[in-house]
Amino acid sequence: MASVSAHLHELEVPIIVELGRRTMDIREVMHLVPGAIVELPKAADEPLELMVNNKAIAIGTAVKVGENFGLRITAIGSLEQRAAAAAAGDEISDDEAEALAAQMLAGL
Repeated sequence: MASVSAHLHELEVPIIVELGRRTMDIREVMHLVPGAIVELPKAADEPLELMVNNKAIAIGTAVKVGENFGLRITAIGSLEQRAAAAAAGDEISDDEAEALAAQMLAGL
């Protein structure tokens, strides 16, 4: 099991903070130009989702960090949920994911 734990800690996973989603018809997409604004159906003060391997693991609020944006996490999923999301792109069994989460909870 140590090899699974060591392997998981070395994985690089895509992190996505989603501002919002909307559907556009092809005509609208074809008329996009630099400077166009695509309005999203989400208020500016609504929480944003933090996703790992396209699975939501936390929510937070947008913050400015110097000249960049960041995410202040306000709620986060369990270690089991985070381990499962991180391992989603790497084929491990449910039993291995549960054992790994138990190791993470134990501080191993």
